[in-house]
Amino acid sequence: MARGGGAADGTGGAARTAGLLGAAIGVLAAGAAAGVAVERMTVGRGIRRKARLALDAAGPYGTLRGEPGTTRAEDGTELYYEVEEAAAPAGNGAAPLTVVFSHGYCLNQDSWHFQRLALRGLVRAVYWDQRSHGRSGRGAAQRAGEAATIDQLGRDLKAVIDAAAPHGPLVLAGHSMGGMTVMALAEQFPELIAERVAGVFFAGTSAGKLAAVTLGLPAAGAKAFRVLAPGVLRALGSQAALVERGRRATADLFAGIVKRYSFASEVDPGVARLAERMIESTPIDVVAEFYPAFTEHEKIEALVVLDGLPALVVAGDKDLLTPLEHSEAIVEKLPGARLVVVPEAGHLALLEYPELVNAELAALLVEAAGTVGAPLPEAVRELARHDGTGGTDDDPAADAPAEGR
Repeated sequence: MARGGGAADGTGGAARTAGLLGAAIGVLAAGAAAGVAVERMTVGRGIRRKARLALDAAGPYGTLRGEPGTTRAEDGTELYYEVEEAAAPAGNGAAPLTVVFSHGYCLNQDSWHFQRLALRGLVRAVYWDQRSHGRSGRGAAQRAGEAATIDQLGRDLKAVIDAAAPHGPLVLAGHSMGGMTVMALAEQFPELIAERVAGVFFAGTSAGKLAAVTLGLPAAGAKAFRVLAPGVLRALGSQAALVERGRRATADLFAGIVKRYSFASEVDPGVARLAERMIESTPIDVVAEFYPAFTEHEKIEALVVLDGLPALVVAGDKDLLTPLEHSEAIVEKLPGARLVVVPEAGHLALLEYPELVNAELAALLVEAAGTVGAPLPEAVRELARHDGTGGTDDDPAADAPAEGR
């Protein structure tokens, strides 16, 4: 693994400083943030590094794979996807649902690990890596100097649907940036929504006004970050190799920031490491290319295209990146949507409380399948009856897991 240079020429110190900035700001936009205190470490760095390597080698999270495929975006960017087929499609003659999952910024399709585990073999599903993320190619337009835009991501999603799910009803699922991608698709391709989309699932996402988010910082700190972040990111992106060395050298700080801004409760160390791996695998220049798109993102009016569809909106009540009021704004525009507020959850509720999220998603699939007459295995209906706490919806002794149930 590459290391910074020695103290004699100052390269090591510069790499470490750049790494602190790069890790903090990169994770901020991806599911963590700068300017927070890292919890006190009680074991040696070498032991912690060995623990991370052990989790990477043995951890079961993020290991599920489907049938791979690729397609090309309008600018030639190669987009990677995987398809999971239903094991035994029901035979009522109607086309089955295909669920298309779009992940968040600086993550990849493995962020849907628990939803994939719960649904594999039961419904047809498409998981894809957004441009410059995961196994997809680096954005060709970005290599040519163009800024990444949410509208472009919406067109990328259309290309993936055309290649991996060209027929039959769709349920569109998006987390964070992935939800914004779905909104951009709806705005640009309303005929696709009208003709084929049977339901939509938004998790930890926003339809706009992200520039006003405080990130859990004091007002002055949040304002300073908004002013400084674009320029700092551009500078870091221009020194990508140096920053990447620094990020590796400051892995403990990185892990603490990821935990603070991704989760609001204690999670399995393997789950926390999965989040770290996804975020740290995103190059700093990719972080820099995408960051401006979020302050420019305004898709509240695009939601009108989705009005009337079965819709589920999931929000962590302690999400510092897309606070609860952003989900509430979506539901105001989609009055038929069901809002589920997950207590003690951060930005990655789909990894933090997977049983609850899976049950709510299954309930959406049952509703969506019913509206279009699509077949659905009884196992999905059974999953929908579980409330995520070990009980079932028809168990009067079970505690309600979230608002909106």
